[in-house]
Amino acid sequence: MSPIKAPRGSYKRMDRWLGDGGMPVIEMFGATLETYGADESGMGWVRGTFKPTSLACNPRMVVQAGVLATLEDACMNFAINAALSGKSVPRATLELKVEAMRPVLLDLTYGLYGRVTRLAKQVAFAESEVSDLDGALMSRATGTFLLHRAEASPRPALSAHD
Repeated sequence: MSPIKAPRGSYKRMDRWLGDGGMPVIEMFGATLETYGADESGMGWVRGTFKPTSLACNPRMVVQAGVLATLEDACMNFAINAALSGKSVPRATLELKVEAMRPVLLDLTYGLYGRVTRLAKQVAFAESEVSDLDGALMSRATGTFLLHRAEASPRPALSAHD
């Protein structure tokens, strides 16, 4: 499935990262990020699909919670990037909580969704979910992320006379 280009908007253009989100392991697990944007208040979001491969599963063909954590962390990071302008980026995941609610199974198709819930100067808060095609929640996550804010223009150096 080829990625769907994001609609035009005032958010950061990241079409080149659609698909595996710039992380080959995402695609190896069977996930793809397909569309993204920012809502009317500037909060970023991303949508994708997940059809688990055997690499994502334990011997009973159930997706490991660590795989869900990886995918949901990636969705939240992508959504935060969509909300930031210029060269500002999420620098690190400070806190991540994942709740696996139902088993995610090999070869079934699921939806992925991530969104920013709050964007502050130094941190962002986001949430993500994995749901089946009927909308039943399989897993959800919340996270706190450290931001690197690129300055609009460099500050002039202070001289000894200032």
